[in-house]
Amino acid sequence: MVNEHEHNQEEESLEQDNLVSNEENSEQEATEAVEDSDVAVKLEEAQDKYARLLAEFENYKKRTSREKIEIIQSAGKEVIGKLLPVLDDMDRAIISMAAAQDVATVKEGVELVNTKFRKLMEQQGLKEMDVVGQAFDSEFQEAITAIPAPTDDMKNKVIDVVEKGYILNDKVIRFAKVVIGQ
Repeated sequence: MVNEHEHNQEEESLEQDNLVSNEENSEQEATEAVEDSDVAVKLEEAQDKYARLLAEFENYKKRTSREKIEIIQSAGKEVIGKLLPVLDDMDRAIISMAAAQDVATVKEGVELVNTKFRKLMEQQGLKEMDVVGQAFDSEFQEAITAIPAPTDDMKNKVIDVVEKGYILNDKVIRFAKVVIGQ
């Protein structure tokens, strides 16, 4: 009987251990489920943030692309608008040349239009290169040919300009084509 009693106590003890173990497992599973759901929620939030960020970036790229195109178009429009008075002056000069008897007045009119045009271009940041007599510099000039220098001090210097060079806002937009002395 003692044996049976001990055996019953052992069974009860095992059942209690199993219950405690099952409760612990259930709590652990519940905790893991909560942790898994938290991770899933965080993952979903991160994916949502990523999708929104990607969409914002795509919109930014499209917007900046449109803005660049608008800036380029409006810059050209602005310069052309400023050139229109010079074009009007050229038209008037052509009309006056057809009826002019005096070459000096026609020449004077063309020089005025030329001066007006050059001032306008300077206001837009265009500078003409003055290179005659200066040392040859491949950063600003392109040597077309070389001829014997008329004097020793003109060796490796620009003797003549075949085509003028221009700088726009401190950047070369056309190299001067020059003849250098040897």
